[in-house]
Amino acid sequence: MNITGIKIGIATFLLIGVFHVIVIKAEYYFTKNIWPLFLVLGLAALFASLKIDSTVVSSVISIFGISCLWSIKELFEQERRVKKGWFPKNPNRV
Repeated sequence: MNITGIKIGIATFLLIGVFHVIVIKAEYYFTKNIWPLFLVLGLAALFASLKIDSTVVSSVISIFGISCLWSIKELFEQERRVKKGWFPKNPNRV
């Protein structure tokens, strides 16, 4: 029995859930201007996934990289959600 797909599926589910929280917190504390960090991490993870022999580990690192890149879009969306009042604005920011 091959459970590789299940492992990758569980990792994907967990990473997506974690990145929802990361995007909310990142926008709250750092604004959308932190997006270059997500770009660098995402590209580095994708490059690293090309060099890893293990299918599961390579897949999970790749999913992490794509999640970082997708989070760039979500940071800008999160700013809009904050402006609409759907999420709290950081009162310590101007």
